[in-house]
Amino acid sequence: MLICLFAKEARRHRGVRPLSPLVWSECLGLILCGVLTLGQAQSRDVAAEFARATQAMREGKLDEAGAGFAAVVKRSPGFAEAYFNLGLLRQEQGRYEDAIPSFQKALTLQPGLHGANLFLGITEFRLNHLDKAGSAVQKETVASPRDANAWMWLGVVRLAQDRAEEAADALDRAAKLKPDDQDILYHRGRAHLLVSKNSYARMFKINTHSWLVHRVMAQADAEADRHADAIAEYEVAIKLAPTQPGLYEELGSEYRNANKIVEAEAAFRRELEIDPNNVLATYKLGAIEVEKGDGAMGKELIEAAQREKPGLVHLDYNLGRAEMLLGNDAAAAIHFERAVKIDTDPQITEQAWYQLGTAYRRLHRTEEARNAMAKYQELKDEEAHKSQKSLEDYQAEHPENSVPPPEAQNPQ
Repeated sequence: MLICLFAKEARRHRGVRPLSPLVWSECLGLILCGVLTLGQAQSRDVAAEFARATQAMREGKLDEAGAGFAAVVKRSPGFAEAYFNLGLLRQEQGRYEDAIPSFQKALTLQPGLHGANLFLGITEFRLNHLDKAGSAVQKETVASPRDANAWMWLGVVRLAQDRAEEAADALDRAAKLKPDDQDILYHRGRAHLLVSKNSYARMFKINTHSWLVHRVMAQADAEADRHADAIAEYEVAIKLAPTQPGLYEELGSEYRNANKIVEAEAAFRRELEIDPNNVLATYKLGAIEVEKGDGAMGKELIEAAQREKPGLVHLDYNLGRAEMLLGNDAAAAIHFERAVKIDTDPQITEQAWYQLGTAYRRLHRTEEARNAMAKYQELKDEEAHKSQKSLEDYQAEHPENSVPPPEAQNPQ
């Protein structure tokens, strides 16, 4: 009964689940306890009617269940759980105006009835009564502070009220209680995006010519793969704050993404003059030295960065390449073996298999070299197939445009 309602309400409200099946089970337990109490205090006929209505809800016979619960509350006006179920039923039928008095009556009779304030709030929300919805759901969070769904719905309501910071706080609490709930994560992400947007809007209003404003714009361009625009914004930011730590490192990364290796190297070196302890600048400069063929300098810089931050992205791949340049094929093989296991970037994994096959061949490990190269070819063929499929899909969707979409930059 209740689980059936839970599933349908989830579909109707943009994928948001009001209560988990576990909480629904808890509510059902309360209602069954109510049946036992009723059986002791009043006639068996009323208890039987309640049980029949409950079964009808389970079976999706909403009209029959509605008539049953209406009869129960008429004959037993003090039965809080019956009013709660009647409210749930009216909500499922889309009769929100009728559901609200039933939830309110249940709460008058039993103020601590678990879930009643939450569903009252959800119903008010569906009628766009945001203040009433927020008040009801907040009461549920006070009564049941471990209920992640109550905190999620409080966040949803606060988002609708344009109270982003309060929404983020509520959804952070929900996420701590249910870290892997997709609905919570979705709304939490929305809330934090709005908080960030509001913060940046305030920053722009205070001083549109601040170096921080240009840095934010550069970061936005970088995330959108508009590397030329990002470079221009970083250069303006640097003119306004020439010794600000971090700016040259970020500029260097954009130069690297734009395949301007000389400019990237100069930017990373300038960053290390300003901030010798910048681990990312050290690491990225080391990777560039490896690309230039200087294995000794590349390894020195990469290992220096590794000592400060062991979990750097593509670390084993870049160290393996440095060892290959130095002729340390056994050490290189160890790094590449780790890279193919733990690196999550498909392009890096593909190249790591190729480098691993080369290292094995140099070590006269013929069979392992053959297997590594076969894996490399398999991944390469898969990539080619995906690229061809992407091109065909693009051409089918844009028949008027013969120019294919730009290929993604190779990661460093």
